[in-house]
Amino acid sequence: MADILITGGVLIPVDPQRRILQDGAVAIAGDRILAVGPTAEVVAAHDAPTRIDARGKAVLPGLIDGHAHAGHGLIKTMGGGRSDLWYKACESAYTVGSTPEFWHAEAQLAALERLRFGVTTGVSLLGGGDSVMRTDDPAYGNAHCGGVEAVGTRSVVAIGPTRPPHPRTYADWSGGERRDKAVDYDRQMQTCESLIARWHGSYGGRLHMALLTPTLRPEHRESMPAAELREAERQAREVHALAVARGLVFTQDGHGRGSVKMAHELGILGPETLLSHATDLTDEEIGLCAETGARIAHNPSAVASILGRCPVPELLEAGVLVCLGSDATAPDRSADMFRHMQQCMHYHRTHFRDPSWLPPGKVLEMCTIDAARALGLDSEIGSLEPGKKADVILVDLRRPHLYPANMPEFRVTYFANGNDVHTVLVDGRVVLADRRAITVDEDAILDAAQRSTEEMVDRLGLRDLLRTPATFWNHVRATDQVREH
Repeated sequence: MADILITGGVLIPVDPQRRILQDGAVAIAGDRILAVGPTAEVVAAHDAPTRIDARGKAVLPGLIDGHAHAGHGLIKTMGGGRSDLWYKACESAYTVGSTPEFWHAEAQLAALERLRFGVTTGVSLLGGGDSVMRTDDPAYGNAHCGGVEAVGTRSVVAIGPTRPPHPRTYADWSGGERRDKAVDYDRQMQTCESLIARWHGSYGGRLHMALLTPTLRPEHRESMPAAELREAERQAREVHALAVARGLVFTQDGHGRGSVKMAHELGILGPETLLSHATDLTDEEIGLCAETGARIAHNPSAVASILGRCPVPELLEAGVLVCLGSDATAPDRSADMFRHMQQCMHYHRTHFRDPSWLPPGKVLEMCTIDAARALGLDSEIGSLEPGKKADVILVDLRRPHLYPANMPEFRVTYFANGNDVHTVLVDGRVVLADRRAITVDEDAILDAAQRSTEEMVDRLGLRDLLRTPATFWNHVRATDQVREH
């Protein structure tokens, strides 16, 4: 006996056979998929008290965002296109300007955005850049994880120490007054241990923790004092070893310009390693990723992909596993993985001046089954197969930009957007129906996000960053200052 039957949809399960069923069905029992196949066969074999009519809709596995940042959802477009100002706002907000309420409000806003766009699983680094993590106290990570859990999506929360030198200044605003504190590496690691113990595998496995360390690049060998560099290298090896021992994903942000070779020299590349951005890799570094099994999170819509190029086709041809990431909901991006699939195809086809690169099925794999493999979760999610978790999305095909009704596998990747997502199930539970979240009060989440942002802006005196810059109109170029993040 099933609990839910989804019937009559165009089924794109991303299963090993890569079937496409024009009239397909999914039977769900509890939090697992019971059967997948033609509607007539599934309905003949299973009955259920709840039926979801998927006629006129595509039925797919929930999408997966392989790299994003918690906190960014409340920073959004601050700085008006000036990347240096935007990054400065992130850095101050994530260390001295945020409260647990900020992290809870942002977590709910970002999770709601993902949910509305059919992203059922996402990676979230607890901070910004590759080093500004809010790991001075477990209260902030607790607030984030609790916020995500309430929305009902699946999340991999990455935590870790900041780059030396330590201690680093953080601020506590409990009671309404700022109290600065010096936080060292050991304290940050204690925070990580606490969050792993509390949250990893919680809520039926919907919440996972990952570990990260700041990315070391060749320029750090020139800019960092020798003792400081040695300490950074020691910390990277220690955090990586802890991730391996605990069976966690180990991730690093902002790879490029020789950093992958340095990571290999440190001994931190392996199948548990997920490297984001990975721009301007050498042939040697591509080979090192293939040799060690290191995975890549490609963020085609990120600023880093403007300043450099992630060689995705070359990585794939070398046998490297590559997934797609949004790089979070700011400064000029969203959590819409349909947008990032389309950007990915255009990005690499433009590079080669050849539209044959990265067919749409490949990019769909990159944010479903390949992303699940990159996170070590492919036995549970990433495709619609019996025994896997019932993370399912229904995309409304009865839309002008998706008609006429033919070749649906092309239409959902080339033309769909997140607002076409009609229904979402996570763990066999309906969490979005008729484009509305049914687990939380959307208006309450929006109001809390607005309130937390206003409080943070006033706390840090950042009101000027919310003004429309003079370069918004009648300029060919907005700024001469660009900074990778």
